[in-house]
Amino acid sequence: MFRYVLTAALALSATPVFANDSIAELGTGGLILSRSDAVAMESEDLYISPEKVTVDYVFRNNTDKDVDAIVAFPMPDIEGDPNEMPAIPDGQSDNFLGLEVTIEGVAAEPQLEQKAFALGIDISADLKAQNVPFYPFGDAARAALAKLPQAVADDWIDRGLIIEDTTDDGSGMKTVYVPFWQLRSTYWWRSTFPANSAVHVAHRYKPSVGGTSSVSFFYDGQFHGQYAAYKTRYCMDGTFENAIRKAAKRNPDGTPRYFENRIAYILTTGGNWATGTIGKFKLTVDKGDPKNLVSFCGENVRKVGPTRFEMTAENFYPEHDIDILLLAPSGDGGSGG
Repeated sequence: MFRYVLTAALALSATPVFANDSIAELGTGGLILSRSDAVAMESEDLYISPEKVTVDYVFRNNTDKDVDAIVAFPMPDIEGDPNEMPAIPDGQSDNFLGLEVTIEGVAAEPQLEQKAFALGIDISADLKAQNVPFYPFGDAARAALAKLPQAVADDWIDRGLIIEDTTDDGSGMKTVYVPFWQLRSTYWWRSTFPANSAVHVAHRYKPSVGGTSSVSFFYDGQFHGQYAAYKTRYCMDGTFENAIRKAAKRNPDGTPRYFENRIAYILTTGGNWATGTIGKFKLTVDKGDPKNLVSFCGENVRKVGPTRFEMTAENFYPEHDIDILLLAPSGDGGSGG
């Protein structure tokens, strides 16, 4: 079973978390190849922390002929809903995760494929016709929407492309048009895998780190709410739970002074290569500050340094995604444990 519970600490990013609010994480993953019959993944070295995700691959062409293939990195879908703001590392860029790719140590320049959807219908042509950027959370998209002809704006509201949002920008209440479409983005490039040779590919990006302002599954001295779902998703064990109880007892109001951060890494969709397995797989989770707590599922995880834990496997089949729950003290009541 792909199951292990690690209770330790993980340094948290500066992702803002507001009182009584929750910010959703965006699940990210690795590279996908267009072929599966000739190119095998010889190894994958995956490093995950709240600050960065790095992945180093070795692909091998086991045939006697060169193979030309498309390599893609699907970005997480973004819903343009002002009431459900996800955690986005770069709020103004199409490359909102800051993706960087190298092939044999040389920087690559992937192409970006983008499409926009509203109610499941491709509305990319509509946005292009009005010179509206596809990325829904950038200032450029809102500025473009403010210039829409009234007839177009009314039509887009009826079709679910945009909504009206009334806010106070400091000079009084104003009603503006805001995106309500879904953005699907994929970075891709063509790559040649020489016959009977290995190719080293690496990419890195800043993960989307979701969070809440408190522990959402423990209150009134007991585990409630999302506890069952969290226990399954993050493999929380007795040691982890006891640390939460201990923190709650230190706080006069009986609640553990922690806030949540969450990272989701999509591992299961990347098996589009020969055999569908990874010859040598290594996962590293960087824990950071020992006052923080982390729980995630894995197998044969071991501590390899003051801040790092590793899982290694051979002929690894990516059967499950990786979900990491991070708890950081929000005050003295959560320290230790």
